[in-house]
Amino acid sequence: MKNDYLERILNAQVYDVAIETPLELAPGLSKRINNQLLLKREDMQAVFSFKLRGAYNKMSKLSPEILKRGVVTASAGNHAQGVALVAQRLDCQATIVMPVTTPQIKIQAVEAYGATIILHGDSFDEAYVHAMKLSAQKRSTFVPPYDDPDIIAGQGTIGMEILRQHTGPIHAVFVPVGGGGLIAGIASYIKRLHPEIKIIGVEPFDANAMYLSLQKGRRVKLAQVGVFADGVAIKQVGKETFRLCRKLVDEIILVDTDAICAAIKDVFEDTRVMLEPSGALSVAGAKVYADREEFRNKTLVAVTSGANMNFDRLRHVSERAELGEQREAVMSVTIPEKPGSFKKFCTMLGTKSITEFNYRYDDPKEAHVFVGVSVRDRNEAEKLIKSLEKNGLCTEDLSDNEMAKLHIRHLVGGRAVGVKNEILYRFEFPARPGALMKFLNSMSHNWNISLFHYRNHGADYGRVLVGMDVPPGDYAKFKIFLDQLGYRYWDESKNPAYRLFLG
Repeated sequence: MKNDYLERILNAQVYDVAIETPLELAPGLSKRINNQLLLKREDMQAVFSFKLRGAYNKMSKLSPEILKRGVVTASAGNHAQGVALVAQRLDCQATIVMPVTTPQIKIQAVEAYGATIILHGDSFDEAYVHAMKLSAQKRSTFVPPYDDPDIIAGQGTIGMEILRQHTGPIHAVFVPVGGGGLIAGIASYIKRLHPEIKIIGVEPFDANAMYLSLQKGRRVKLAQVGVFADGVAIKQVGKETFRLCRKLVDEIILVDTDAICAAIKDVFEDTRVMLEPSGALSVAGAKVYADREEFRNKTLVAVTSGANMNFDRLRHVSERAELGEQREAVMSVTIPEKPGSFKKFCTMLGTKSITEFNYRYDDPKEAHVFVGVSVRDRNEAEKLIKSLEKNGLCTEDLSDNEMAKLHIRHLVGGRAVGVKNEILYRFEFPARPGALMKFLNSMSHNWNISLFHYRNHGADYGRVLVGMDVPPGDYAKFKIFLDQLGYRYWDESKNPAYRLFLG
């Protein structure tokens, strides 16, 4: 049969370049979630991700004549490295189109395998279109990152290894989802032999193309995607991968950035390996699932798909991991502006450790303080907030407030005196030369910037918080400016953290 994926996977050519990665117990995590969690360590491959499996299975089938014309692909990282390594092994020239925003560490990793790199566009989608044009012009073979039966079958060998390595019952296998090639391959093998094993995909909330597609019964194209987990930042899943996932995948779990950071830390504590965000997605999903289902002593498998972590990102991961693990509560507390108030507040906290305390004098009667406190879990945080409220301290939980966590905690202590029409917006800027000037040149010269805070976490995008003095009569013009700018944005003018500390 043309689409008999069991046969395709059994005959897949991957082990000339790939290794059979271990299926390892995560002892600390297993104890915490009261289930046996096994990690399928695809981060241990030569290119630190699973992508070389599909690339080799696809390219090894090409004739010598076709290989002489070279191969072309588009990728922001892991697939690029897989194709480049395979091309080197097959003595074939590879041209890789990467977005201009690709971090230098990934460009250097691909160059090390001898591939030709072309930087084009701000996103994977723009790079993909350009790569397809180059493929046609050069009469070279395009190697798809996920939507191809040979690619899917190559990734499916991971499912074959899982069942061979663990012969006992498996309750569920958790798989990161981008374009869908990895989960489609694993599901095709496991569901054919053990339909009782649940196949659960994991996506970020802001890159949930497969989740929405399965909900709506058709492929959905996202207008924009979050880029923290850049390995799965895909606007639209593949046709064939979607077809397979509709038949074989039990559900998709969505997780946020904090949960991903917590999972990276969890795996590091068990293995001393630092996964990339997309590589830790499966672990974050397994934790959510185990907590939701409240069962014990089941065997769960999480595919740790990659470890191409940009070093600059570690600061952000460390900062957000405690929040993702719900071991830190971030809150605003209003205390009387008089001597002894801070000491009294600390007394109310008891033995809990203060991780952060930001304050600046503003009002003679009361003080708004930005506080971080170490807690065991969310329940303890809620009890603490109720206790503070009971003692007459107005308290607001900011642990889920993205603007507060990204920006406010670094800005506490200044208010814009004399700015009558300030509005506040949060943007994601592509981390490339000219992005800021494009923003400034697009603005009306009549709008004064009253606040500007920029943070880059080693990703393809920087996070920017901007306050602007925009008269009410200019709001229509301002909306046109936002729409034409082309950057992701959020209106934060009514955010409680802004009102308490900056407004």
